[in-house]
Amino acid sequence: MFKGLIGRKIGMTQIFDENGAAIPVTLLEAGPCFVSQVKTPETDGYSAVQLAFGETKPSRLTKGELGHLKTNNLPPVRVLSEFRTKKMGEVSAGSELKADVFSAGEYVDVVGVSKGKGFAGAMKRHGFGGGPRTHGQSDRQRSPGSSGATTTPGRVFKGKRGPGRMGNERVTSSHVRVALVDAERNLIAIHGSVPGPKGGTVVIKEARKQ
Repeated sequence: MFKGLIGRKIGMTQIFDENGAAIPVTLLEAGPCFVSQVKTPETDGYSAVQLAFGETKPSRLTKGELGHLKTNNLPPVRVLSEFRTKKMGEVSAGSELKADVFSAGEYVDVVGVSKGKGFAGAMKRHGFGGGPRTHGQSDRQRSPGSSGATTTPGRVFKGKRGPGRMGNERVTSSHVRVALVDAERNLIAIHGSVPGPKGGTVVIKEARKQ
């Protein structure tokens, strides 16, 4: 059976298990999601399910997007995302998926866009140790140090870690446990942290590392 949802990060809190131990969790508003398209090898060359999430004003969508959603009598939505899958099950275009697709104790992958940190130095961006604080060192404490080589090759190699823009990248939290599912309020609690800011869009998939 197909398992996947689009959601919104609400924030972090804690819940308590039957032994009274505190579990840090991230709350996600997962669904309701609409199946906007089902792709098959016969029609598209591969198997996938396209989900739609987050109702919005029709004026915020293009006519092409509105027409695509109108094909299955769906309302205007903010986010469309495609899930490649071979476990199609009984999913059909126009149907609705809610948080109860997943159950507590399952393992999932959560994909989001990390918080943008702007331009950052090498120590913050890559965890470098910095220069020594002794022997007359006055302005190199947070420097990455020498980045070049000698006469051969006489240049800095491609991919050398240094200062630059940090964050605002697609990040996947792999194999995280679902701690709680509240189907009535469309809430899923994930054990631990999830990439992205509060209010950020996330994609929840069945864990690949089963």
